[in-house]
Amino acid sequence: MEIEPSVVFTIPLFGGIPITMTVVVEWIIMAVLIVAAAVVTKGWKLVPEGAQNVIELMVEGFNKFVEGALGEHWRDYAPYLGTVAAFLILANTISIFGLTPPTKDISTTSALAIMSITTVIIASIRARGFKGYVKHFFKSPINLFINVLDLFTRPLSLAARLFGNIFAAVTIMELIERAVPIVVPAVFSLYFDLFDGLLQMLVFVFLTMLYIEEAIE
Repeated sequence: MEIEPSVVFTIPLFGGIPITMTVVVEWIIMAVLIVAAAVVTKGWKLVPEGAQNVIELMVEGFNKFVEGALGEHWRDYAPYLGTVAAFLILANTISIFGLTPPTKDISTTSALAIMSITTVIIASIRARGFKGYVKHFFKSPINLFINVLDLFTRPLSLAARLFGNIFAAVTIMELIERAVPIVVPAVFSLYFDLFDGLLQMLVFVFLTMLYIEEAIE
């Protein structure tokens, strides 16, 4: 079982930029999301019907979910949270199609975690103002210690939790496929590749939303 992603090719710039399988799969996911968004929203009407109805119901349901936590601020953060959710749905479950989930790579989960914590910091500054944010940060020595600690522990926990769960699921599936290569893997795949992937997406998005909610209080 390899932990380090394999290098697919190298871009001959700046001494060589290695492009790993993680990056290639991420490009595939981004391309799928962009094409899907373009195709699904093409020819939309003022009065929705058919597939447009389904998509709008899904988006509206997600927006209500975010609004329930963030209140009047939901419009500012629902697009980011929705984009992360869409990316993770594909990234966590893409092993069903024979590709290695990019979230099995700690660099991917770390990047997502840093993005989320940066969004949390921006949310806090927008809600309190820069001076208010600094004042809150340095409210007391204990507060300063806790806030500094949060800047490291929160992204670390987000990245490690997502990476650990996806890495474990992929490892277990590989062991099952080696032990019993017929029928059984398909059954276990429903949990380890599909259900667990969707669950980890929900956990990541929910925790990010929870951190934003705390930041704007």
